[in-house]
Amino acid sequence: MSLDKNPEAKKKKNREIFGWCMFDFANSSYTTVIISVVYCEIFTRLVVPAEVGSDNPFRLGNTLWAWALAASYLFVVATGPIFGAITDYSSKKKLFLFFSYIGCVVATFLLYYVEPGMIWLGMVLVAFSNFFFASGENFASSFLPFLGSKEDLGKISGYAWGIGYFGGIGSVALATTLGDYTLDNFDNLKLVGPYTAIFFLIAAIPTFLFLKEPHLPLGVSHKVNYFKIGKDRVIQTLKDATHFKDLMIYLVSLFFTMAALAIVISFAFIYGSQEIHIQAEHKQAMFIFIQISAAIGALAFGVIQDSIGAKKTFNLTLVLWLVTCGLIYYVHDLTTFANGILGKNWTVQWVFVFISSLAGMGLGSTQSASRALVGIFSPESKSGEFFGMWGLSGKIAAALGLFLFGYIQTLVSLRNAFLVVAFFYFLSLLINLFVNEERGVEAANRFQEKT
Repeated sequence: MSLDKNPEAKKKKNREIFGWCMFDFANSSYTTVIISVVYCEIFTRLVVPAEVGSDNPFRLGNTLWAWALAASYLFVVATGPIFGAITDYSSKKKLFLFFSYIGCVVATFLLYYVEPGMIWLGMVLVAFSNFFFASGENFASSFLPFLGSKEDLGKISGYAWGIGYFGGIGSVALATTLGDYTLDNFDNLKLVGPYTAIFFLIAAIPTFLFLKEPHLPLGVSHKVNYFKIGKDRVIQTLKDATHFKDLMIYLVSLFFTMAALAIVISFAFIYGSQEIHIQAEHKQAMFIFIQISAAIGALAFGVIQDSIGAKKTFNLTLVLWLVTCGLIYYVHDLTTFANGILGKNWTVQWVFVFISSLAGMGLGSTQSASRALVGIFSPESKSGEFFGMWGLSGKIAAALGLFLFGYIQTLVSLRNAFLVVAFFYFLSLLINLFVNEERGVEAANRFQEKT
């Protein structure tokens, strides 16, 4: 019986979808407050002692922050295939999601006990909390195919995406009441860990009340070697992908894009604070502008994609990123020029905030276009495997990008180190020029017809 003819079943399914979407609302508190906006600055500026007399006294903190996150992503890469096999071949999806949720909540709460100078404890807790967060994202995504028909999955995923933005805004609004980033105010600042953990803990409760455990398919045994399945899956997926030339070229291109995005997400506010000297009012405006422009970018470029195709749209987002990187690099010169031409008295800080809106638009549009290209290059029978490879390569790219960025900024200024982001986007654009969208779609269709 269809859901349309069974109102009670439809009501239960809607409740389950709501519970699933609320996990995006809940866990967005972690990625925004801890990784992107607040704790990243607390760690790099206060937990790690500043280097007095250096052109960038927070250089060591920046490096250790990047490397802690890189280590967490590598751990996700190492365990992802095994965890994926377990959640696919057992009725334990909800249990693994719960463990990742509790792990992230506990590790985030424990950040309260990290005092200035406790570098290793801070790095370990950040690495573990981010590992649990990233793993939880994978576990939560594995529920999506069970929440509706294939025609509705994009819409359901979109609901979660939209709700997640509100969770990020709400949690950051709470965290920004803690005061200035100074050692004298550290007793207040360290509350960011418990605040974020409690927000995540409470907001995700509907997920575990309403989300159902998908049943193990008939004929699938519980007694399987998960490590072997995970390893074999990765090897087989890589072998299958070699038959799709344009998909493989695109995934190489996307690797550099994901490396650049990881740096932007983890260091945008750090860069603004250390290089541009933005204050609390600028950070609040910057965060809100980025959230709004990201949503607008995803929607606007979705419309553009329908008109000009996925590849051209993706390339257009890379051009947007290159322009944005250039504007950020020359923001001081740009501010002087704009004030002279327009007769204004804008500060560098507010010009930087305005430019960050372009970065936000790039965040939403690039990720949206990248998913679309992977989707159209993947036969239906292989879409799950290829999206799994897409996610796995994204984590490797994030680890490599953050590690490399952390090292480069020990050699040059943070401003010059940020040029690696533009370099990654340029490489991605250059490689993607060799992708033939029509040929890639034809290869996917041809493979599907044979199966």
